[in-house]
Amino acid sequence: MRKRYPHYKPSGVEWLGEVPAHWEVKRLRHELVRNDGGVWGDEDSSEGTIVLRSTEQTLDGGWRIDDPARRLLSESEKCDYVLETGDLVVTKSSGSALHIGKASLVTEEVASLAPCFSNFMQRLRLSRSVDPRLGFYLLNCPTGRQQLVFNSNTTTGLANLNGSVLGNVFFGFPTIDEQRAIADFLDAQTLRLDTLVAKKRTLIERLKEKRTALISRTVTRGLPPDAARAAGLDPHPKLKPSGIDWLGDVPEHWCVKRLKFILSASLKYGANEAAEFDDSDLPRYVRITDIDENDGLREDTFKSLPADVAAEYLLREGDLLFARSGATAGKTFLYRSNWGQYAYAGYLIRARLDTRKAVPAFIRYFTASSNYWQWLASAFIQATIQNVSAERYAGLWLPLAPRTEQKDIANFLDRETATIDGMVAKVETAIERLQEYRGALITAAVTGKIDVRGVVGRGELSADVAELVRIEA
Repeated sequence: MRKRYPHYKPSGVEWLGEVPAHWEVKRLRHELVRNDGGVWGDEDSSEGTIVLRSTEQTLDGGWRIDDPARRLLSESEKCDYVLETGDLVVTKSSGSALHIGKASLVTEEVASLAPCFSNFMQRLRLSRSVDPRLGFYLLNCPTGRQQLVFNSNTTTGLANLNGSVLGNVFFGFPTIDEQRAIADFLDAQTLRLDTLVAKKRTLIERLKEKRTALISRTVTRGLPPDAARAAGLDPHPKLKPSGIDWLGDVPEHWCVKRLKFILSASLKYGANEAAEFDDSDLPRYVRITDIDENDGLREDTFKSLPADVAAEYLLREGDLLFARSGATAGKTFLYRSNWGQYAYAGYLIRARLDTRKAVPAFIRYFTASSNYWQWLASAFIQATIQNVSAERYAGLWLPLAPRTEQKDIANFLDRETATIDGMVAKVETAIERLQEYRGALITAAVTGKIDVRGVVGRGELSADVAELVRIEA
């Protein structure tokens, strides 16, 4: 258990509660020497000044300056809006609500670029009595965020964020030496936690790569030897050239066919209807934006269609939807009738398979293989944009095992991918809890709920978080 300060006093601020007795509670504006908006300039120019935007901010308040905007600014603008080491830059308006309210600290590395900042951001330059790192942690912790939302006078988030809102944030300020001790502690601990999170994200990527490799190998070469023996199949079937470069060799007893030859009905585009209803008693309206990264459906985007409008586009058991445009082009969704009535939208293409020739789950797994995505990349190049028509999908070559073997492969992949997906979910839960702990740790330190003076580099993680650190898949 981390130690607390020996004496506390009421802060007089609901958000803070009690603070250490020797801390001074005041609004942030009393410690600001600059609180101003940025500049945009006249036009893009490769010779212009770097103007940082919210797109250069990461969600944790860091910087990712890969391709910054360069704008033509006057000499006075460059002088007035250039950022200095220790400045805090807060996004007050952005196309992404997640960025609004995020504060980033200008480091020496960033300042060396002599950047200015856009008019959608606010610069906060703190007085010498405040360590800029403490200001960074104050604004990015849950307590700081809560105050910004409250002070912005809106029920929808931070739509009205401005310099006045930022200046009205209350915090407790210890001496500058104690601020530095708190900032040093948080630098060390957040670095430790961020490193752990990065390692777990790398683990997730490796698990996903393993999943794709397993699917790709199985839908093009058949079951692994042990699984093949258990299913009564040849564990080492002879291979033959498929005749398709991106497909390679396939088992000798398999065939290769285009998608259009294993359909019971022609490929069909969906309804061109606006998503105006959210009545759960009506057929769900599946749109391209509903398909998540796991090729399932997002529940938070639910929309429905009137029954008479949906009738022509209702899905049947085993129907496979292909996304045909945009960033999700190529994604697929396999429908199950026990989910209820679903209809689909115009940027999706329905493939109704002839189940005498193909097992829908097998075809769905093929669309998760690296071979399929290699084909899709060539389709994008030929189409010049990420748009794959029904005609192009109809020409997709598919490796087809005998139907009973397709079923065995689908069942095997159901089991194996479920195991991998379970591992991924476990690691993702660990990441979420580590990030929650990170936020709680920052809040506790900057509000004086724990005394971290003298513990830099040897602060221990709590037992439950230490267990998260050990989670491996």
